[in-house]
Amino acid sequence: MNKVSYLTEEGRKKLQAELENLSGPVRHELSVRLRSAIQMGDLSENADYKQAKEDQGFLEGRIQELIQILGNVVIIQENDAPKDTVQIGSKVTIQETGEDKETYLLVGPQEADPAKGRISYSSPIGEALLDHKVGEIVTANTPAGPINFKILEIL
Repeated sequence: MNKVSYLTEEGRKKLQAELENLSGPVRHELSVRLRSAIQMGDLSENADYKQAKEDQGFLEGRIQELIQILGNVVIIQENDAPKDTVQIGSKVTIQETGEDKETYLLVGPQEADPAKGRISYSSPIGEALLDHKVGEIVTANTPAGPINFKILEIL
């Protein structure tokens, strides 16, 4: 059974576009490169051929990864997330003692981008937030050590 992937609709569209690009134009361009390299002759000493084969392996791996991700998607409905406890799709404002408030949207790992306010529900902070309520102080066990912060608001 495929693992469930949590994506926003925007994230699903981006991954779908990437899949279409990789399986269409990029795959075609790579096949042209391979054919050209094969026509050069001795494959054992052909750097272009070796590079094209390596690129093909990475390309096919990414295509398979995207097919798996998109094959079992649960769309995160930002506005439908419960407001009483933090869940995937919740937008939550937190504050570490002595630090500024920060607001994050809990998304799946494929869309995580902390600089843009999106953290994965499976990250240390995301895991610490799940199923907690406004006013609670939670501890995230990060690689740099434990961090305590208070949940100020679930938007």
